[in-house]
Amino acid sequence: MSDSHILIERPENHVGVLVIRFNRPEKKNAITSAMYHRMTAALKEANADDAIRAVAFLGTEGCFSAGNDMADFLGFALSGSDEVPAAANFIKALALAEKPLVSGVDGLAIGIGATLHLHCDMTVASPRSLFKTPFVDLALVPEAASSLLAPRIMGHQRAFAMLVAGETFSAEAALQAGLIWKLVAPEAVEAETLALARSLATKPPQALKIARELVRGPRDEVLARMDEELVHFSAQLKSAEAQAAFQAFMRR
Repeated sequence: MSDSHILIERPENHVGVLVIRFNRPEKKNAITSAMYHRMTAALKEANADDAIRAVAFLGTEGCFSAGNDMADFLGFALSGSDEVPAAANFIKALALAEKPLVSGVDGLAIGIGATLHLHCDMTVASPRSLFKTPFVDLALVPEAASSLLAPRIMGHQRAFAMLVAGETFSAEAALQAGLIWKLVAPEAVEAETLALARSLATKPPQALKIARELVRGPRDEVLARMDEELVHFSAQLKSAEAQAAFQAFMRR
């Protein structure tokens, strides 16, 4: 993988903001293990650098992320490796992020491309955005503590519809469910996201940190749910029904 698939930027006109940008449009910004490693390192860099006061996630025009790169994902799944998946380390880094996280979505947001926003403090999206988590369709289970966070944010029925039934949420439905904060025109997504990040970066940092922690609450429960989900996810990866689902997916 080229480092160009994940761009890490510090825009000169947005002081204090670190941008993590998906940049693999030819594959709908599908995420490989190497891309997860790069994003995890960027989040740890943000935690350690006092000059970074906010982090913004962005995709490309018409696509935030289609989720896991299936070829890369299946290669890991079929290898029988007992290693902790790179995605799991990234998800924990999201939960442990010490700086505000904002995101901008235009188009597809699938799998982790959807659940990532449960960890963001503010998300803007274009009206043409679509959110979907086809975990059960692949004989898998929810991840990123989405089984804990989504019901809290969206209520049981909407969370069940997204995480278990695999229903697609339009941008308007995601707004009504509380998954995103605001809808803006496609051409305004990036500017609005960066403006949010810059605004947060200008606030008194200690007060911002305390206020954010109070609003988000303790992370222990989130991290514990991530571990619980990973146990089930790892077991399902090795199951016969998952192998059948993967093979059916690859034949499409």
